[in-house]
Amino acid sequence: MRKISKPSWPKVVVRKWLNISSGADEFYSDYALNEKTDERRKSCSDEDYFVIVPEDFSEGWMMEGAGGIKPSKIKPVVPPVTDLLNLRMFVGTWNVGGKSPHEGLNLREWLRSPAPADIYVLGFQEIVPLNAGNVLGAEDSGPAAKWLSLVRQALNTSRVDQELAQCYSNVTEARSPSSPQLEQQAGLKHRISFSDLLSMEDELGKEDFERLLNLSLNSSEEGSPSPTCMSGSPTRQRFCLAASKQMVGLFLCVWVRADLYKHISSLKVSCVGRGIMGYLGNKGSISISMTLHQTTFCFVCSHLTSGEKEGDEIRRNSDVAEILKRTRFSHSFRDLRQPLPPQSILDHDKIIWLGDLNYRLAVGCADTHELLKKNDWQALLERDQLRIEQRAGRVFKGWEEGRIYFAPTYKYLTNSDEYVVQTSKSKGKRRNPAWCDRILWKGEGIKQVWYSRGESRFSDHRPVYSLFSVQVNLENKLISATRSCPPRFSAKSTLSSACVAKVQAEELLLISRAQSCINATSRF
Repeated sequence: MRKISKPSWPKVVVRKWLNISSGADEFYSDYALNEKTDERRKSCSDEDYFVIVPEDFSEGWMMEGAGGIKPSKIKPVVPPVTDLLNLRMFVGTWNVGGKSPHEGLNLREWLRSPAPADIYVLGFQEIVPLNAGNVLGAEDSGPAAKWLSLVRQALNTSRVDQELAQCYSNVTEARSPSSPQLEQQAGLKHRISFSDLLSMEDELGKEDFERLLNLSLNSSEEGSPSPTCMSGSPTRQRFCLAASKQMVGLFLCVWVRADLYKHISSLKVSCVGRGIMGYLGNKGSISISMTLHQTTFCFVCSHLTSGEKEGDEIRRNSDVAEILKRTRFSHSFRDLRQPLPPQSILDHDKIIWLGDLNYRLAVGCADTHELLKKNDWQALLERDQLRIEQRAGRVFKGWEEGRIYFAPTYKYLTNSDEYVVQTSKSKGKRRNPAWCDRILWKGEGIKQVWYSRGESRFSDHRPVYSLFSVQVNLENKLISATRSCPPRFSAKSTLSSACVAKVQAEELLLISRAQSCINATSRF
């Protein structure tokens, strides 16, 4: 009798079919986040929900030997001080047609934007074939790891880094000439101008730019060649993976500039299956919630119901409604110094929805192919189902999408610039071109700078990307300056009991039960 491999197929299938959560709230990150490992005192209740009380509040709850509770000290309320930080955010979506990337696949063209970004949000669909084995069986994480590796390489070896690496090599050679001839050549090396320095300011971090400027000034004063790169290794990691999550063929990853990560908190993920029986993960969404400084972000990557028959758009509308309804971010504890973390998609300050939304062109238009030959995109967009449904208020009400000036992104022949409809003679294989791959947003302080598509022939979809300018509320500087502990909590940084005290929510809210809790539990 053949042995069933572990994890066994029946167990995996049953869990997926019954929609039993199995690590659905777990994600990968460059940083270990395990907030639940922080120690907390025992309570008279065994509930696993608790809050974090700030230092100035917890001091008033210290227990006295005579019993009872010491009243909290009244302190003057400090008026909030709010500053705005303008950041650039790159958002990209790509249905890769069930193909695993090869090692030489170049993503730099897709990830190249008119201006360098601080945050990259990348969503993929069909990173694995949507067959029964992948939908019902154990998750194949191999392709996701390959995409992560390619993205990391593309983000951290950009054009600027390559130029810096070359300059670093040149400076190293110039510093240690092995002959008088080489020494003479080193003295003739190009000196960087101030205009070149200023042009690089936006592409380098503040610290690196200042270091580069100082190096240039120092070397010019000494009469030596001016280096155009940093004195340290140019292969440092500029972008870090904040979070990534896979659900069957869906894959979403968020990358942030390395110096921004320390300002990120409340990272959570939520998956909603909308495939077979309305629950399996061959269709659906992955959402990542995070707080940057004092602004909450939600990124939703979805793959909606396919098909171009009349009425299929209604099923896609239903997918969107269910994703909004069923996406929930669980928070096992909260910090009273911070606002209540968002629990649903619409609770966030800024929301980006990306993916293969699968909306097609309205059926029954005889001149579709003629307009396609003329590249009359605006006339074709009047028949775009997403725009029709949105204008009617049946989906994405209140959401925004930028003007589309690019050709339909689906369906192409693989490794070709021709649409399937232009070459296929079989009626069963005909697909009307459509803008299936879209990026929408909702919230204040978001401005779209760029909306375009890439031209990679890797799959039957063209990748789509957008560049946004986003405003982020900074932390209250007056309050945060008095804190000795950071607002982030992880397994690597255990909080001091003198800084915060964790107490059960029921003990905080129901003061009448405080004395019984004191008798039943140990002191702080």
